[in-house]
Amino acid sequence: MRRVLFATGVAAIGGFLFGYDTAVISGAIGSLRTFFRLEDAGQGLAAASAILGCIPGSMAAGFLSDRFGRKKTLFLCAVFYAVSAVWSAVPGSFAGFLLARFLGGLGVGVSSMVCPVYIAELAPEKIRGRLGALFQLGIVTGIFIVFFVNYRIQQLGDVDWNVRLGWRWMLGSETLPAAAFLGLLAFIPESPRWLALNGRGAEARAVLVSTAGADQAERELQAISRAAAGEEGRFGELFGPAYRRPLMIAVSLAIFCQLSGINAIMYYAPEVFKGAGISADAAFASSVWVGLVNLVFTFVAIGYVDRAGRRTLLVIGTAVQWISLAVVGAMFALRHSGLGLLAAILVYCASFAMAMGPIPWIVISEIFPGRIRGRAASVGVFMIWVVDNLVTWSFPTFRTLLGSAGTFWIYAGFSLLSMVYVLACLPETKGRTLEEIEASWRRA
Repeated sequence: MRRVLFATGVAAIGGFLFGYDTAVISGAIGSLRTFFRLEDAGQGLAAASAILGCIPGSMAAGFLSDRFGRKKTLFLCAVFYAVSAVWSAVPGSFAGFLLARFLGGLGVGVSSMVCPVYIAELAPEKIRGRLGALFQLGIVTGIFIVFFVNYRIQQLGDVDWNVRLGWRWMLGSETLPAAAFLGLLAFIPESPRWLALNGRGAEARAVLVSTAGADQAERELQAISRAAAGEEGRFGELFGPAYRRPLMIAVSLAIFCQLSGINAIMYYAPEVFKGAGISADAAFASSVWVGLVNLVFTFVAIGYVDRAGRRTLLVIGTAVQWISLAVVGAMFALRHSGLGLLAAILVYCASFAMAMGPIPWIVISEIFPGRIRGRAASVGVFMIWVVDNLVTWSFPTFRTLLGSAGTFWIYAGFSLLSMVYVLACLPETKGRTLEEIEASWRRA
């Protein structure tokens, strides 16, 4: 178990960098708007530039990880993170800044697909949900740390200093965790399921023996072999009758988790609070509370995802999301600010962190057949980033056209729809091996 925990922990650093890279822009976006003289559309593009890279990154990751292995693909995304962190801190122009952030987005897109799949393929079925939630824990830890880092950097100087230099330090601070991720990847094994499905049975057996014991290794290898016998290994198989339902589940969860508007808060947190009349310093401090609540309530998911199950947590979480977002919209409509608004936003973040934050990543990584798991999971992750990009890019414009109240009421409506979908369509997958889940689709 020590080796399993170490390997999954290293993979979770990919989630940390995911959260750090995507949320670091929240502290820099106000200064970037002034530095580059941006309008609403330009500000939205600056915030969404990394997300634009996530879209092709997530799609390419499926092919790369199925063809070359999960571990080598993770090395590639670590390089993207490191180069982007340095370049985005010293861009020669706004176009250069966008390109640097796009490169970091490629890293986010790759890690968002490969890390959950790698963890799912290495983890024992009884704790696969908890270990899978480590990826989300990495994301929210990265978000919390970068909110705190941004807050501390913002305090180092006045407004003019932040416009000239502060945002550069914020973006460049990602270099250290990116370098650590790159170094630690050398010490983790390749996915045993990927090895077994690619004719490297001896290596797969060695990894399984070291992580599960000799007897369990033989049982898992036999189960992988039986499952592989029922697969064609073609991407088109995903659209056949056996796997049409898991494909629709993956795509639907991907869309609903983003249309709740979580990243409108994560990427624009200081701007949201300043829009409610809160001072700049207090707005940055409130962002730290958002990150902390997000982190703490991810432990609820870790504790209960394998006990209560994926479905139960999602129903509870989306119900609370719906109510809290409706309250946030009402607060803006009535021009309330301060602790009431902060409390409503924190309740929303808590409900998202315990359910709709981690569980779509877990479900997408465990419901597809082994030979095409990478490419199939990339479809769901691709949809996450497409919708994330739409939400991130549109938020400044929506807030101008509809006001903050109308924008958050739209997010509340989508949260209600997601609760209805989970109740009607999502089966439970806790406690079942990947091969058992795969067989259940063929039987159905």
